[in-house]
Amino acid sequence: MPSSDESALISEARNGSSAAFEELVRRYDRGVLRLALSIVRSQEDARDIYQEAFLRAFRSIRSFRSECSFKTWLFRIVTNLCLDRARRDGGRLREPDGRPAGTEEGRGPGAEPLVADTSPAGDPERMLAAAETRRRVGEALRALPGRERLVFELRHDQGLRLAAVAEILETTEETVRNCLYRSHQRLREALSDLRPAAGTRGRAAPRGVRGLRLPGESEPVNGVE
Repeated sequence: MPSSDESALISEARNGSSAAFEELVRRYDRGVLRLALSIVRSQEDARDIYQEAFLRAFRSIRSFRSECSFKTWLFRIVTNLCLDRARRDGGRLREPDGRPAGTEEGRGPGAEPLVADTSPAGDPERMLAAAETRRRVGEALRALPGRERLVFELRHDQGLRLAAVAEILETTEETVRNCLYRSHQRLREALSDLRPAAGTRGRAAPRGVRGLRLPGESEPVNGVE
């Protein structure tokens, strides 16, 4: 449920208050841009989708009935725009250089925004190992089928509950759970040779693979096995 403050902003925006809508934009602008960029992998496309999403939200705010959270409603707009863009690009999500995701040529810088460098400065060996892990994780994520990658990003990168992901994608929670399970299985297979580096147990997992259990780790993946 939205906070009373947010509910008031939504009510004011529905009644035509530009100031209230601008405050809603301020609250969600980073999340919207981050979501768009995580899906389309192109800063130019992400900026276009960011602008179009808020334009559509502004035009449609009077039809918002609080049947879901404002964030879920807004992210649904963003996701639909991203999927529309993917369909125009031949049905596949793209990489920053314009190549289809998961192709050999698409490897490279696109992986790095997904993960955080948690290795300590001044340890070249561990820094190199962390860089290789980021590269491998980025490749594995880009190789996921588009819908599986989208579900994975919404669940893990955006931290949304399965029910919210289902609302955004306008499908059932069970469908989302199955899709997430498949993405976990593909990632585990692709990263099966990776092991936690010595001295890193208990360290926060890189963003983009949080919740993904690699061999040698014992915690389940958000209850999805």
